[in-house]
Amino acid sequence: MSSEALSLFKQLNLHLEQEGRFQPREKGLSLIECAAENENTLCPRQRNAKVEDLWSLTNFFGFATETFVLAVNILDRFLALMKVKPKHLSCIGVCCFQLAARVIEEECNIPSAHEIIRISQCKCTVSDLKRMEKIISEKLHFEFKATTALTFLHLYHTIVLSHTSERKEVLNLDKLEAQLKACNCRLVFSKAKPSVLALCLLTLEVQTLKSVELFEILLRVQKHSKISDSDLLYWRELVSKCLADYSSPECCKPDHKKLVWIVSRRTAQNLQNSYYSVPELPTIPEGGCFNESESEDSSEDTSSGEEILSSSPPSDLEGTFFFELKPKTEWQALSCRS
Repeated sequence: MSSEALSLFKQLNLHLEQEGRFQPREKGLSLIECAAENENTLCPRQRNAKVEDLWSLTNFFGFATETFVLAVNILDRFLALMKVKPKHLSCIGVCCFQLAARVIEEECNIPSAHEIIRISQCKCTVSDLKRMEKIISEKLHFEFKATTALTFLHLYHTIVLSHTSERKEVLNLDKLEAQLKACNCRLVFSKAKPSVLALCLLTLEVQTLKSVELFEILLRVQKHSKISDSDLLYWRELVSKCLADYSSPECCKPDHKKLVWIVSRRTAQNLQNSYYSVPELPTIPEGGCFNESESEDSSEDTSSGEEILSSSPPSDLEGTFFFELKPKTEWQALSCRS
């Protein structure tokens, strides 16, 4: 075995030892799964909707997949420990997103708490966010950097490619990451071991590729990771169903979800007229500056504003991993039954 392979398996062993430590409490997750939807109890639909919001925020700020997956991990670990009311979930979600960004992203790229609150339309203040951060930090013992399914997905992917003679592009990591994010939007997958969930995604992809060589490598990885056939088959079936659901045209992917913006009535009127036709911006002359009339809108009070729907452009790359649709208008959002 080469020195590179030895190093990879050494990393794998380390993460296999740690994965249980960073997995949400199964009992707490089961309580959420069984909960009825009311103002005092958090139900699976509300949790899943919040994770989709985190996906949208990740895309908006251009953050890495690692940030999204870690934010979901922090969120689920906290929800599995504490009895949370739905009205507090928005603040908790934004806080988990901010904590994950601090771990993964460059400090200069992390927006301020005020900016995150503004973009997410979270109905909380910066002070609320700070108090919530203190509670989450104490409950999780300040352990934010975690071993997740993405950790194993990257490791397994690297191990497979280092042992195969096939083209490196055959096993598309971007596609696998997009499918993992889809699974993260379902509460049930937080109960799966991260190593098992990652291996399920890889085996399903290799099954699609019909590669005997890749399949044999994954069998060796499965044996080394001590993952039983029964566990793998159970979770692989659930993963397969989840991805099939995401391939349905009726399903709204988080990337295509409309964002709600609160703007002033005057700005709303201007937006309504130019919503579907965005002209090219003129070249800004050097030494130019805004006059007072041009910046008048920016200082308007938005407290009496109206809700305007706008949507982020859909991610064509991730969309192709789940479904194929006839070309649609760029800003057209997909609808989905909740």
